[in-house]
Amino acid sequence: MVLYIDADACPVKDEAERVTTRHKLKMYVVSNGGLRPSRNPYVENVIVDAGADVADMWIADRCGKGDVVVTGDIPLAAKCIATGARVLRHNGEAFSEANIGQQLAMRDLMADLRAANPLGAGGSGKGFTKTDRSRFLEALEREIRAAGRS
Repeated sequence: MVLYIDADACPVKDEAERVTTRHKLKMYVVSNGGLRPSRNPYVENVIVDAGADVADMWIADRCGKGDVVVTGDIPLAAKCIATGARVLRHNGEAFSEANIGQQLAMRDLMADLRAANPLGAGGSGKGFTKTDRSRFLEALEREIRAAGRS
């Protein structure tokens, strides 16, 4: 069992590191660079080439059944689910076979709506809260335990 973190703009790297250390699991922190490397022996920082989706491809090519992936990227989540990995958002919401199709459709719809808005009106998403962080920690524990049973 391995934990993969899609690390660019991930607000829960430290929390994930604490959980994986407690469980003595390998954790890959995958990014295009610019992150401070961890000295933790359970954590490996992977710096991939710059470019769109290079970090996503690195994770998707390696994850599989029994692994856990943390990402906010819906297409990456779909690829990881297809390999049998368990996937969480940064706020603890789980991506699954049951909801990934709807998530992809909603993502595409929102992209179309943004493209059709010539004035660019609309706000950004809500901020990341302490509740989101707490929900993530609970969900990560649950997913690691479930992955260990499978």
